[in-house]
Amino acid sequence: MAKADPWSVMKVSFLLSVALGLCTVVAVAVLWMVMDAMGVFSTIGGTVSEATSAEGSGGFDLESFLSLPRVLLFTSVIAVINMVLATALATLGAFIYNLSAGFVGGVELTLAEDE
Repeated sequence: MAKADPWSVMKVSFLLSVALGLCTVVAVAVLWMVMDAMGVFSTIGGTVSEATSAEGSGGFDLESFLSLPRVLLFTSVIAVINMVLATALATLGAFIYNLSAGFVGGVELTLAEDE
């Protein structure tokens, strides 16, 4: 392989990054729902509220802090940052590969035919 077109590498890496971002958001949503159904947030929230409460206040409310919309918003922001970085790094990798392939001739592939 003597050259990788950076434009096509950018398009493919962007599409793969979008798919990975969607999978991440769906996986976090499913995991949050399972943990909420098991009562994890209420149990840990009660412990945190009890540990942080003072005589005049009720303590930190972990359940409202880790609500589904807030968690999905944070996950979406991380997924968008990941999409931008993965696309940029893949495109930069294509440019670097093209520069190094110009010096050494690229990667040689040997294909064999099954009989």
